[in-house]
Amino acid sequence: MDTKSYKIGSMDKGWLLVDASDKTLGRLSTNIAKILMGKNKPTYISNDLVGDFVVVINASKIKVTGKKFDNKTYITHTTKPGSTKEKKFSDLIVKNPEYIITKSVKGMLPKNKLGASLFRNLSVVVG
Repeated sequence: MDTKSYKIGSMDKGWLLVDASDKTLGRLSTNIAKILMGKNKPTYISNDLVGDFVVVINASKIKVTGKKFDNKTYITHTTKPGSTKEKKFSDLIVKNPEYIITKSVKGMLPKNKLGASLFRNLSVVVG
């Protein structure tokens, strides 16, 4: 059996439009991360950019299960004393819903230069 090796220039990168209305945050994020990495293609290579571009629309209509709507918090810190800030999910869904999806997907990508370049293929739109 022969092993096929693909060149990056020969692969076609497509665009995928994802509607986030009434979808669960975690399940949607895992599917987006798989598409960005290219794991849904037979030409998947773990160390190359083979995934597609993803555009997410209706980010403000995302759903979460259980009590996460009221209790889930996002914590940021800038390494200076007293700089810890907490943002609640219920506030972010109104003010900055793109942050919720981008933070979730970024956490599911590799933590290296490849992950950073994969993350550039994601675009999130509120409306």
